[in-house]
Amino acid sequence: MICSMTGYAVKTRDLARGSLQIELKSVNSRYLDFHFRITEELRALEMPLRELLAARLSRGKVECRLSFTSAAASAEQLQLNPALLATLKNLSAQVRGEMPEAQALSVNDVLRWPGMFGDQSVDFTAIGPEVLALAREALADFSATRGREGEKLAKMIVDRVNAMRDIVRQVAPRIPEAQALFTDKLRQRLLDAMGNASDERILQEVAVFATRIDVAEELSRLGTHLDEVERVLIQGGACGKRLDFLMQELNREANTLGSKSAITEVSQASVDLKLLIEQMREQIQNLE
Repeated sequence: MICSMTGYAVKTRDLARGSLQIELKSVNSRYLDFHFRITEELRALEMPLRELLAARLSRGKVECRLSFTSAAASAEQLQLNPALLATLKNLSAQVRGEMPEAQALSVNDVLRWPGMFGDQSVDFTAIGPEVLALAREALADFSATRGREGEKLAKMIVDRVNAMRDIVRQVAPRIPEAQALFTDKLRQRLLDAMGNASDERILQEVAVFATRIDVAEELSRLGTHLDEVERVLIQGGACGKRLDFLMQELNREANTLGSKSAITEVSQASVDLKLLIEQMREQIQNLE
C-alpha cells in the first residue's frame, strides 16, 4: 500500500481516575522526524511510543500529543479521613496552646490538606499499558488515513502517466515523416549554399544533423521510465524517494526532446510532458 505523509488521528480512553487522550498528526518531511508533547507525569512513556511509531512509519514530520485529565470526584468519593482530621485537630490545639496568637485552621485549609479525602493520586506507572494500547488504536487510524490519501495520490499519478503515454503515442508516428521532410529541406539549402560541394559531402552533413534531431531514443526512454513509475506504484510501500528520482529522469528526457525538436508538434509535446511531470512531482512530495 502507498501512504501519504499527511495524516491525523485522535483517541480517548476513560479510566477510573481520569481520561487519556493521544493525538497524532503528520506533514511532509524528507526524513522521519518525531515531536512529542507529553504531560510530565507520562514522560517516561516517550521512548516506548517512539519505538511503536517508528516501527510503522518511514517518513514524515510526526507530532504526538499525550495528555491525562483527572476526573472530578463524585459525591461518594468525598469522604473525610477521620483519623487525619482528628490528628489535625489535636495538633492545632497543641500549637494554639503554645502560641495563643496563632491563627486557627480554616475549613478550606482542612479540606485542602493532602490525604483528607483519602488517596486521590494516580499511579501513572500502572496506566502505562493503557497508554500503549490507546496509542496502537490511534496509530491504526492514523495509518489508515495516510493509506486512503496515498491511494488517491497514486490514482492521480497514474492518470498523468496515461496522459503522457497518449502524448508519446501521438507524436511518435510523426517523427520519421518530419525527419525526412526536414532532411530534404536541409539538403536543398546546403546545395544552394555549397553549389560546388560533392553530393557525398552534403549527404554526410545532412546525416550528422539528422542524427542530432532524432528523438526516437528519448521517446523510448520516456516509455521505459513510465513503465517503471507504474511498477513502483503497483509494488507500493515507501516509494516516494524512488518516484521523485524517476520524475527527474522523465524531466531530463522531456527537456532533451524539446531541445532536439525539429517540428512544432514535438516542441508542444515537450511542454505538455513537462507540465504533467511537474504535476506528478507535486503529488509525489506527499508520498511516504
